Parts: sequence; C-alpha cells; structure tokens
Amino acid sequence: MAKQKTGLTGRQKAAVLLISLGPDVSAQVYKHLTEEEIEKLTLEISSVKKVEPNQKEEILDQFHQIALAQDYISQGGIGYAKTVLEKALGDKEASAIINRLTSSLQVKPFDFARKADPSQILNFIQNEHPQTIALILSYLDSEQSAQILSELPQEMQADIARRIAIMDSTSPEVINEVEQILERKLSTTVTQDYTQTGGVEAVVNVLNGVDRSTERTILDSLEIQDPELAEEIKKRMFVFEDIVTLDNRAIQRVIRDVDNEDLMLSLKVASEEVKEVVFKNMSSRMSETFQEEMEYMGPVRLREVEESQTRIVSIIRRLEEVGEIVIARGGGDDIIV
Repeated sequence: MAKQKTGLTGRQKAAVLLISLGPDVSAQVYKHLTEEEIEKLTLEISSVKKVEPNQKEEILDQFHQIALAQDYISQGGIGYAKTVLEKALGDKEASAIINRLTSSLQVKPFDFARKADPSQILNFIQNEHPQTIALILSYLDSEQSAQILSELPQEMQADIARRIAIMDSTSPEVINEVEQILERKLSTTVTQDYTQTGGVEAVVNVLNGVDRSTERTILDSLEIQDPELAEEIKKRMFVFEDIVTLDNRAIQRVIRDVDNEDLMLSLKVASEEVKEVVFKNMSSRMSETFQEEMEYMGPVRLREVEESQTRIVSIIRRLEEVGEIVIARGGGDDIIV
C-alpha cells in the first residue's frame, strides 16, 4: 500500500483518523464497514501506541481535503472539483489531491441519470428489456428508482424488482452497452473491475420508497415466483433503528408486546436517538428501571443483540400486518387524517 508524506499506509491513517475523531464518531463510521474491514481497522487501531500532534493535524487535513473533493465531485464532476480546489489551494496542491483520489472517487455509472427527472428517465427506458431497466434502476438513487418502479406497468414491477435483487455483478462491457442505449457517456472511465450493483439491499431501498399498494403488489408476486427472496426482502424492509420513524402510539404498542430482555439487549448498542424515543414512551418508573438495569448489564455478544433486534422487528412487522400500527413509507396511502 502506497505511503504518503506521513509515512503511514492508508489503513494506518484511517486508524489515526478514527482515534482522533473519538469513540462516538468512530462507532458511527463502523456501521458503514464490512466485518472484515472492521476487524482489520480495529487491529490497526490497537497497534497505535501514540499519535503525534503534527501527524494528527496532517491526517485530519487530508481527510478534510478528501471530504471537500467528494462534495465538489458530487456537485459537478472531477473537472469542477479540480477548478474549485485550484482556486482554493493552487494548481499543484489541487492536482495532488485529485490524483490521490482518482481511484477512489470515480463517478459511478449512469451519473448523468441521477441528475435527471425520474419521469424523463421513465419515458426513455420504459420500452427497454426488463434486465436493462433493472440495471439502470440499481444505479439510480433509491428515490428515483422508487418513483420509476411505481409508474411502470404492474405486470413488470415484480419482475424488475426480482432482477435487481438477484443481480450480482455486471461487467464494464455490459454497462457500456446500456449506456450507449441511453446515448450518454460517463465523465470518467469506468473501472475495469467488475462493478458490484443490485442485490437484495438495492431492491429494499427501492421498495422502501414506493407506495404501499405498489409494495404489496410486488411482494405478493415475488412470494409466488421466489418465496425465499420475498422473505429476505421483507426482513430488510424495516430495521431496528427505523423505530424512530414510528409515532408515539405505535412505539408504546411495540413496547407492550416485546420481551423486556430483548428490548434491553437491543437498546444496549442502539443510537441515542433510538433510546430517547423508546424511553420517552415508557412510564417514568419503567424508564428508570430499564436504564439502571442496562448500566449494570455486562458485556453481551453482538449476535445476541442482533437476534433480539430481529425478534422486535418481526413483532413490528406483525403489528403492521394486522393493522395495529402504521410504518410510514413513500407514497400517499400512509398519510393519517
């Protein structure tokens, strides 16, 4: 791994950065990493003996520059980012930053489409092959994809959702071919590695944004075509942290139905926002008891916490299915009047 001025590898820099940012921020970062990345990074952090002030300052500065460059690229591409950075830092420093980030800041395929209106994209792709539509939707923002999927014919919706879910990797050649169908080119060269896209998580993000009627139609069709896939999608449609989106009455209903031990385990690693909404919907006595018992709770296995959260999510989905609570999603049929 190449080294920069600090003499540290990229992983060592990441370790120093997380140490500098503190445990709360680092914990949030960990949520976006794979288990393998977490293991390697934790090992690296544990091997750091001391962080020199000048070293910390340089790494934080590099991180700040990377964050700025990413923001500029998202606004107007690499050319725009380079222009802004040149004005702020000078030609030499701007070029160094852009060159350093070239491999990690490549614009994703169909970047132009993510800046377009969903209805325009729909008009352009609605007569294409379902696999082509699925590929394009898997690259768009979930909100765009949700709107487009909702407006496609019902007989196509489940098929396309299934194609997104089972999509694994797509070669650069196929991506280029689809882009030619759209008669556009990317602002940067597509990486020659196979590009990961689609998958269950992608279709979950899309379905979370569609209206309830579209969601039911797609899931009902998928249950017939591929019951296992439909069940996997259902499991991911609502995660434990989403409890903050429920109204107070719904949270109180959930608290009555869940096992207290499951709730304690789930809250042990939950965000402060989740803890706040849950405790707010308990009686003062129950809230105090819960918080006291959680303070004295010893270390627990992450697997046990995840299993507890899964059981609570299952209860939430069951309560929704029988009409006891409402989970807010895209569309207008969840508006309560």
